[in-house]
Parts: sequence; C-alpha cells; structure tokens
Amino acid sequence: MRPEEQDNVSREETIFVYSDEMSWFDFGSDHPFKPERAAKTYDLCTRYGVMNYPWMKILEPEALPINLLSLFHESAYLELLQKATEDKVDPEMLKRGLGTLDNPIITGVYEWSLLAAGGTHAAMDHIMKGEAVAAFNPLGGFHHAMPGHAEGFCYINDIAIAIMYALGRMPDLKIAYIDLDAHHGNGVQNAFYQDPRVLVISLHETGRTLYPWSGFETETGEGDGKGFTVNFPLEPGTDDEVYGVALEETVLPLVRSFLPDLIVAEIGDGALISDPRTHHKLTNNSYQKAVKEMMAICPKILALGGGGYDLYRTARCWTLAWSILNHVEPEDEFAGLVGGMMFGPEKEVGSLYDHPYHTEGEVKENAFKEARRVAGFIQKEIFPIHKV
Repeated sequence: MRPEEQDNVSREETIFVYSDEMSWFDFGSDHPFKPERAAKTYDLCTRYGVMNYPWMKILEPEALPINLLSLFHESAYLELLQKATEDKVDPEMLKRGLGTLDNPIITGVYEWSLLAAGGTHAAMDHIMKGEAVAAFNPLGGFHHAMPGHAEGFCYINDIAIAIMYALGRMPDLKIAYIDLDAHHGNGVQNAFYQDPRVLVISLHETGRTLYPWSGFETETGEGDGKGFTVNFPLEPGTDDEVYGVALEETVLPLVRSFLPDLIVAEIGDGALISDPRTHHKLTNNSYQKAVKEMMAICPKILALGGGGYDLYRTARCWTLAWSILNHVEPEDEFAGLVGGMMFGPEKEVGSLYDHPYHTEGEVKENAFKEARRVAGFIQKEIFPIHKV
C-alpha cells in the first residue's frame, strides 16, 4: 500500500528521531564521524516512500535532562565536558579522553551530545509509555562512552542512560541489548556487566585487530550478571555466511530464551563491505536478516545508529532497517533518474539492496573456523545458564 492508501489503517506509532541542524554538525574535516549520515538516511527514506505513512512520527530531539546524566556518568567528568573549550584543553581533560583526536573539543559538542542522548531518551520514553512500538535514532548509539571518560567518538553514553532510565521506571523489565556494530560495545558492557535484567550481546570484529581491543568471548559478566554478557568476536573477512553462524547458532537462540520485554539494537553499519575503518565484508542482507529476526522475537525495538563510515551505504542500510521496522516496502519512483550513484556503485543504481558477496580461500576458512569455535564456547558456557 502507498501512504495515501493507509489513511484509515490503524497502526501502532513508530518514531524516527531527526534534526536537520544536528545532522550537519561538523566534528572536523579530518574526523571520520559524520552526522550527515542521518540527513542522507532521512532523504533516502523520503525518496523511497517509507517516511510518510500516517503512523510514523518525526521527533526532533531535545536536550537530555541534566539529572539523567548521573545515571551512568561521573560528576567530575561531566563538569569537565561541560566547561571544555577548543582553546583550553588541560591535562585532566586529556586524562578523561577529551581533546584527543578521537574526541576533540569543539564548540557545541556538549550541547550536541545532550541532544543526541535526549533523542534516545525520548524514544525510549515513548516506547515505555506504550505510545510507540518502535523507534529509530540514527543520531544515537554512542556505545563506547565510559562513566568517567570519552572514547571512540563517544562523549555521552545515550544507550546506557536510556536503559538505566527504563529499569528505574520498571525494575522487573527484561531488556536485550544487541550490538551489530563492527566495534565492540564496551561502554554498554561496562554498564550492565553485573545486571541479569539486561542481556548484552555484541557481534563485532575481534579485539585482536580492531578498537576497542576488547569483547572476547570469555567476557561473560560477573556476579548475578554472569552469563548475561555475550560477546561474539569475528575475524577480518567475515561475510554474510559467517555472520549467519553467529546469528543462527548463538544470538537468536539466546534472545528467544531470554524473552525480552524490549530490544535495544545498535545497528551501526561499520561491518559493511566498503567501510573504510573495519575489515568485515558484510552486505546489508545480514542487517536486514538481523532486524527481521529481532522483530519476530519482540516487536518493541529501540534502534540506534552508532558507527558506519561509508556514508552512502550506511544510509541505504538504515533506510532498509526503518522500512523493516514499519513493515513497508521501499519503492523508488525515480530509479535511474536522480541520485542513484550517490548511494552505491553503478551496478546498484536504483536499488537499496546489496548484491550477495562471499569471501573465499584462507580468509573465509579462518573466519568460519573461528566463528564455529566461538559458537561452541557460547553454547557450552552460556546456553545452560539460559536453558537454551
């Protein structure tokens, strides 16, 4: 159905968090993080007719209430972040990751980070109140920020704050956090390492070859949270087939057994084949499968942007994710006429969908071997805890 045919169809509301002004915030010409990915996603969703259905709401973020920052972050760090300026970076700020190449101090970065976190918080609040069934904040997903320091382009951990807020309102809530970014979600792992109410799952390139050099399968939680942190490190060259081992043999069975009331999904696209900062070889077919399977387990999903440094391919992938969250099919009425080359190579003009791709030879064999080894470890050490 087209949007105009859906006027009388009752659907649960979905939320797309978006700010045009935020999307053009500049971290510097040499900085890899480009918020404009959100603008490109919004434009592509509009072009493909998946943004104008009556149940969809565009939510412009407001700054996160200051009192919520302390749910995860240390006051001393927040004070430094708030007062940091471009022309005054002192040793204490550098100790806390502020003023580094990854986390530069630029005018407005504190306010921008509050808006990004505010968007995630508002989306979570709408879902918690039953006002929306799913939401996507492409300007959120800062999973590396720690309580007392910034790292990995992340200043404020909107994910940890939103989950802690939700648990504060409903202490018995069960939340599955599923991180598909190529980089290990170390900040979120830190937040819930001892909490059995949150099943933290991260699929990422192995810490032997990629920042943040963590997320090994032996990191499984502590105390009451033992077995509720699940890491699946993947070898460079991992393609859709190898990724399928992680999803089918460990991630999906665990999430089904956990039966979450809500899923928070970090759908950073750094694992895509053309990403300049990682070494995976995924197509957006893997991301589509993951989002579809999550929805089949739990329709309440808060999706967040995170990484992804091929801007155009990331925009295509996120457009597909938003389509899946809304059960609609994208359709490009202008295929081959405008903008095709901006969003992928020539052979993919007019389509959001990636062609299948498979790695070969020793790289593929090693990736498969390691994936099956990690799957075996998780099945032996973690499955029994969840009665899988």
